[in-house]
Amino acid sequence: MATGATFEEARQEISKVASRLFGTEILVAYAPERVRFDPRPVTAEPRPDLLPALAHAFVSATERALSQGVLHDYRETRDTLPVVRGRIRHADQIRRRPGVPVPLEVLYDDHTPDIPENRLLLAAVRRLLRVPGLDPDQRGALGRLTARLDGVSILPTGAPAPQWTPGRRNARYSHALVLAELVLRGASYELGEDGPIAVEGMFVVMWRLFEAYLARAVGEALRHRVGGRPEPQDRSHFLDAARKHVLKPDLVHYLPSPHDGIPRPAAVVDAKFKTKPGRDDLYQMTAYCVRLGLGEGHLVYASGKEGVVEVPVGDGRLRIWRHVVDLSSPWRDLAATIDALAETIDTARAASAA
Repeated sequence: MATGATFEEARQEISKVASRLFGTEILVAYAPERVRFDPRPVTAEPRPDLLPALAHAFVSATERALSQGVLHDYRETRDTLPVVRGRIRHADQIRRRPGVPVPLEVLYDDHTPDIPENRLLLAAVRRLLRVPGLDPDQRGALGRLTARLDGVSILPTGAPAPQWTPGRRNARYSHALVLAELVLRGASYELGEDGPIAVEGMFVVMWRLFEAYLARAVGEALRHRVGGRPEPQDRSHFLDAARKHVLKPDLVHYLPSPHDGIPRPAAVVDAKFKTKPGRDDLYQMTAYCVRLGLGEGHLVYASGKEGVVEVPVGDGRLRIWRHVVDLSSPWRDLAATIDALAETIDTARAASAA
């Protein structure tokens, strides 16, 4: 964008990026909770399939959800057995088998993976497996998820999506479940002015969507690259000693300390959905780095120029990187950009620690 552009020109440039981005749905795939659906119909262009970007995000989120094991819960089960399990349903026993001691009509609590959360995930996996154009890696990953969900009932054709209630028990499933609902909803359309079909509208605040996408995508790329623990929207650090002013970086990546093995901040990233960097961004990132004890900070913009700013801090220097992620890129190119960004962040971390 040319120097001296007006606010309206900047807004229009970002709107163009956003409109192209909606065609790929990749931000929505990574941060579906940032989208609010509206039952009022809007026109749209039909899509022949769900985009592979959605499959990629769903597979990644589901693998993370199942990394600690498949969620189980107790379910009341009525059964006919040759031995007692749980308690005997005496009324049913007398009515169905008067005077016959076995088999027994029993009622027991079964600890099972066949619960709404897992049924929803399996239904989404099976839906995505029917999508043409998936690359072999994605299709193989979906097949492995099917095997992990062994013992879970298949959702009958035409049946509504299983209902689930967010809570502490299924917290690690939450992102994958929201994506599964998006898959079963049939997020296979492009918003347009003269489309032949009517679909639910959706409202997004683009800067919030960009922040959530970037934090999850970069955090995931860093975790695959160097391990550790990414914390999107980390709110565990404070600017002041009285802990009244919380810091709000979009991503803090933790790695075990080489001295004691305790996870400590290794990188901090903040997303800026704007076309031109500002001084406030530098002030903000400087505060993050100082409080987190880091020598490098990373600002990621939706447009603009890349560069590095060196900030004197005490007897040393703090380096603040400006990166650009082109949201108008095809999703495969965008994924490659995220991987390259993670590599740059890790290389800068290693150099700073040396």
